[in-house]
Amino acid sequence: MKHEKMLMLFVLMGLFILAFIVLTLANMIITQITLDFSGLIDTARDSTIWRSIWLTLYTAFLATVIAFIFGVPLAYVLARKDFFGKGLIEGIVDVPVVVPHTVAGIALLTVFGTHGLIGAPLASYVKFVDALPGIVVAMLFVSTPFLINSAREGFQSVDPRLENVARTLGASRWRAFYKITFPLAFRHVLVGAVMSFARAVSEFGAVVVIAYYPMITPTLIYERYISYGLSASRPVAVLLILVCLTIFITLRTIAGVRRHDRD
Repeated sequence: MKHEKMLMLFVLMGLFILAFIVLTLANMIITQITLDFSGLIDTARDSTIWRSIWLTLYTAFLATVIAFIFGVPLAYVLARKDFFGKGLIEGIVDVPVVVPHTVAGIALLTVFGTHGLIGAPLASYVKFVDALPGIVVAMLFVSTPFLINSAREGFQSVDPRLENVARTLGASRWRAFYKITFPLAFRHVLVGAVMSFARAVSEFGAVVVIAYYPMITPTLIYERYISYGLSASRPVAVLLILVCLTIFITLRTIAGVRRHDRD
């Protein structure tokens, strides 16, 4: 009986935060549809808006791929090994989450800018300021912790004895990793990748400092808001929300199906 009361209390508390999220998003969408549906249709027909959305999704995807390639190995090491300075490394991984993103953008500019630590030597080959690579590095900086932390939790959930058994049966460490550990931790890695991608899509502060152009959708929404007001920026925001909802519901569904198949 007490357990049921506690569960009911938790459900009510959970509904409160869900209502907060749904109310905020639904109110904007419903307001746009009821007050200016033609504006939403015009926005959906605007090729400039779609180019901005595709640029946002494309650069977020590139940032997620880079985070996956370099972040998953680090997550595995953090999950499997104890060593001096491990806490420091874990803290460094989490820093992008707590640093104000305008500060992150300025820091990235000092590294990847025209006269930056990396930007200057590569100036003849790669341009970061107001260019696609600048957007990618800004998204990568703020989104990487989500993938690393989720993947680390996944690897920690896999019993190391399974790897040891595989090794005793003749499998190399690499084969034990990609045949046993990675598949068992895959859902955590996938969820981390989805969250990393989502964080990259939503990034504004760091991107606007290092690469205002070409405009990703958050920057475009900001520019329309300060230039023309809410009526001009809201339909773009609604369209981006609808696109993101479609993508992330699909990805979450895929993750859920894979988990069901594995179980």
